[in-house]
Amino acid sequence: MTFTRYAIYFAPPAAAEWTKFATSWLGWDMETGTLVAHPIVGEIDVAAVTNVPRKYGLHATLKPPFRLREGQTFDALHAACGSLASNQPNVTLDGLEIARLGRFLALLPMGDTQALNSLAATCVQTLDGFRAPPSEVELARRRAAGLTPEQDANLVQWGYPHVLDAFRFHITLSGKLDKPTLRATQVALQTHLAPLLPQPFQITDLALMGEAEDGRFHLIHRYALSG
Repeated sequence: MTFTRYAIYFAPPAAAEWTKFATSWLGWDMETGTLVAHPIVGEIDVAAVTNVPRKYGLHATLKPPFRLREGQTFDALHAACGSLASNQPNVTLDGLEIARLGRFLALLPMGDTQALNSLAATCVQTLDGFRAPPSEVELARRRAAGLTPEQDANLVQWGYPHVLDAFRFHITLSGKLDKPTLRATQVALQTHLAPLLPQPFQITDLALMGEAEDGRFHLIHRYALSG
């Protein structure tokens, strides 16, 4: 399969019950590269609620999607990811919780996130030599959303505004919703997903992802954190 962009994700363990539910909730299994049926959750239109994040799969971004820089190869990226992971320890947090981020819902980590933030920063910085610089069109599109000076500096240096000190780990569960839908969806997820969430929550590997030509992301390889 040909990929247009690559990214480094936290990809939840496929065998976990919370992963299975949340993957079907989104409707795209990035591990198998297949569409999956949504669960029936009360009166919630799950397909509509999850339409925007579906193509990305169940994940948290550690290094945002990037095109390979001219002169770089997938094989070199693959090797660099393995080397990076071999020098990083597992990360353990207290758990995950369902929360609102503006108008969308996400899973957020509970507890001290210092080690988690450090892992994400290492991914961004260590692998940046593989990233092609953003085009003027991409820069304009990002800036149209309104960026702080810090975010704009990140965009210029790292190709994405929400990295390093502006990073916030989250696993997206919905697109932007109106207030009644947001409220109803959060109640439904508290009922069906919250009891399955892990306590503690561990990150034991990094996932190299590829974006196919149709925009859907596929899991290419997992690298165990063994530092």
